[in-house]
Amino acid sequence: MRMSLSAQAKCCVALGALVLGSTTAHATEGYFQNGVGARNIATAGAGVADGRDATAINLNPAAISKLEGAELDIAISAFNPNRDFTVNGGPGFLPDGQTDSNAPLFPIPNIAVAFPVGENGAVGFSVSANGGLNTNYSAVNNPACASPPFPANNGVFCGGKSGVNLMQVFVSAAYAHDFGPVRVGVSPILAVQRFRARGVLAFGGVSANPAALSDNGQSISTGVGGRIGIELEPTPGFRIGASYQTEFNMSKFDEYAGLFADQGDFDIPSQYQVGVAVDVAPEFTVMADYRRINYTDVPSVSNPSSVMLPFGSTDGPGFGWDDVDTFKIGVEYRPDANTAIRAGYSHNSQPISGSDVTLNVLAPGVIQDHITVGAAFAISGGMDLELAAMYAPDESVTGIEVTPMGPNPGRTITIEMNQIQVTAGLKIRL
Repeated sequence: MRMSLSAQAKCCVALGALVLGSTTAHATEGYFQNGVGARNIATAGAGVADGRDATAINLNPAAISKLEGAELDIAISAFNPNRDFTVNGGPGFLPDGQTDSNAPLFPIPNIAVAFPVGENGAVGFSVSANGGLNTNYSAVNNPACASPPFPANNGVFCGGKSGVNLMQVFVSAAYAHDFGPVRVGVSPILAVQRFRARGVLAFGGVSANPAALSDNGQSISTGVGGRIGIELEPTPGFRIGASYQTEFNMSKFDEYAGLFADQGDFDIPSQYQVGVAVDVAPEFTVMADYRRINYTDVPSVSNPSSVMLPFGSTDGPGFGWDDVDTFKIGVEYRPDANTAIRAGYSHNSQPISGSDVTLNVLAPGVIQDHITVGAAFAISGGMDLELAAMYAPDESVTGIEVTPMGPNPGRTITIEMNQIQVTAGLKIRL
């Protein structure tokens, strides 16, 4: 099967439109995906030193220089995050008992294509949903909302239906070159974010711009950044890999300048990943990686929610997230040329502390562990079916309630989440 460069570009554009139209609800390593593409998801995101397909552009672009020919990878995941919060104690602001977020299933597509150029080079393109956060609470009964001046007489935050939806998409190009024992790759990236918040107008009294706090529809933010990667093979069967993704200086969410610190600023933090891959046998590879996501790059994410400044102000309150450190291990067994069996596990530090649970009812990114499996099977000449599954067991964080009037030590809030994801993809050799 052969596909022209223009046809490949059209495929990327078409799926890019699909990705931009999708609603994502990732809350895995903070709000970044645990892995991208069927193979990387199946190894829990490990593999910075062992890229074997075009989707490696999203982790270490150096790897595409190893591909033997042109390749198109398409995958779609069905993602099921189950998120809720529980309130215990005396009278307070949030509704008593357990409240579940709706919208439990999300489609997450991605696409990547790569092909050789010259004697030792390769170019590629990728469009992938990077992650995000989503909560969708109905207008639940809340006795605390019965007295004015709250915006509504029901809802989690006395504003009727409430929640947030953050979507991030990366559109990447890449060039890689194989210098023998060393491979390098660079990838300029366009990022697009879409955000909406509703039902939090009760915090208008502590916002620098109450008109740009909530219920303003979708807001779009764009910016550019890049990724650089290197892979070394000092001895056959042993590889070292590393990649670095820059911070993205994004345009502001003007419609939510009264919510996010620095008048609606919501940049994308920098991150890096390093790892090794060992072929313990020709058919069996073990991968071990470390990933760091620098959420403290972004004040609107990392500033404590207790900052004594209005929401939206310069260096104002954020969600209180810490940087995230993740350790990953993945394995791949290839019993024959037509089959691959994969598995992985990752554990990351907790980004959210108990002192920030009230605001993080909107963004309960508390997941710490991921268990993954997957497989690939040749289904015709030049085409493989790839499958992956991920389970993130239940994780929770507890802290005291903080209302628009101040802390309420007599009540506790527990935010909680677990996740299931299944992925199907096609690898097509062009």
